[in-house]
Amino acid sequence: MKYKIILASNSPRRKELLAGLDIPFEVRVMQGIDESFPDTLNAYDTALYIARKKADAYQSLLEEGDDNLLVLTADTVVIAPSDGFLNDQECKGVILGKPHDAEEAYSMLRMLSGKTHHVVTGVCLTTRELQRQFSVVTEVSFKKLDEQEINYYVNHYKPFDKAGAYGIQEWIGYVGCVGLKGSYFNVMGLPVQRIYEELRKMEELKK
Repeated sequence: MKYKIILASNSPRRKELLAGLDIPFEVRVMQGIDESFPDTLNAYDTALYIARKKADAYQSLLEEGDDNLLVLTADTVVIAPSDGFLNDQECKGVILGKPHDAEEAYSMLRMLSGKTHHVVTGVCLTTRELQRQFSVVTEVSFKKLDEQEINYYVNHYKPFDKAGAYGIQEWIGYVGCVGLKGSYFNVMGLPVQRIYEELRKMEELKK
């Protein structure tokens, strides 16, 4: 790999996933990046919108570095069905962020229980000269979770750092996930297969 990759995330899951590609990288995190988005924005466009804002914050770093420097920014959102729907179809979904406390985590998992939702990760691969940006969508279906299961997961795993209040790789995924269409790793927070392919394309353009 010709690029010197900087992962602009302190997420343990993203670091683990990117390391799985056997590509050298380093982590650099800028604090205080504004991650707000317009209320009118389509839920499916939100993750990429935020990933682009993160990439913009690293422009000064790219301008100071060499042409081989590449910054990877990403954002993941969970889109749950609105009341009365079993799927977040027809853009009627509700964006679930990270729960602030146990009560909010319980509420989010009840929204996902027995329904199908989508996980969207927006990614920007940015160098001084170009940027490739894309979103990856994965469909996830949960069985009907009972109160005991929800309480057990929240109390034991405390998923307050996870969008949608769950990690697919944890206990709740083992017992609750009954269907998944798309990238499993995307649900964890980084669509590494697509990132690998995009990096290869960028390498070809660089030749």
